[in-house]
Amino acid sequence: MRDGFHQRTARRSMLVGLAAAIPAVGVARHASAGEKERKGHDEKDEGVGPGEDLMREHGVLRRVLLVHAEILRVLQTGKEVNPQVLQRTCKLIRSFVEDYHEKQEEEFLFPRFERAGKLVGLVKTLRAQHQAGRAVTDRIRSLATPAGVKEAGSRKEIASRLESFTRMYEPHAAREDTVLFPALHEIVSHHEYDSLGEVFERREKEIFQGDGFELAVAEVDAIEKLVGIEDLAKFTPSP
Repeated sequence: MRDGFHQRTARRSMLVGLAAAIPAVGVARHASAGEKERKGHDEKDEGVGPGEDLMREHGVLRRVLLVHAEILRVLQTGKEVNPQVLQRTCKLIRSFVEDYHEKQEEEFLFPRFERAGKLVGLVKTLRAQHQAGRAVTDRIRSLATPAGVKEAGSRKEIASRLESFTRMYEPHAAREDTVLFPALHEIVSHHEYDSLGEVFERREKEIFQGDGFELAVAEVDAIEKLVGIEDLAKFTPSP
């Protein structure tokens, strides 16, 4: 009798324990799902990292190079070139690429690699190319006048400068995207990497009084329309 009583009591205790555990498991699962949802939301809210930020800015540069390639084609065919288009591309390069994007690299990335003794030779070359690019931009701006785009000698020099600018910056940007920016993770902590992204975002808003990347993309969109290369399908080769 006592044994039966004890057995029934033990079974009741086990069932009560199970009943108590089931809601707890449900709560734990709900909490876990909530944490995942919050984590996903937080990740979406995070700003882009410095490497990604610099890479997408290279996208603006590459689109300007496409405009330059179209202007170069027009020059080589002897057709008329609108000097204002060149003035606008030079202005965009100077304000967004040279005075902003490259300054970010020169102030925040290059010194870190130099202090770490990593990719020092590459950094030295990249610095020199920044300076060379600015000199080319200045020269193109000085030649891009109504008279300059008509005079044979000036047209020839504009074409030469556009070609040399593109020839330098295509490998320049590619080497940064595939070598320098990925290596940044090796010389800074995760926290420092994230902090750099915040610094970049804050400086961008201060300098451009808003989203500098969006403003640059809008400007390059407008320039592409002026030279007739805004339709991406035009670049598709015929079968």
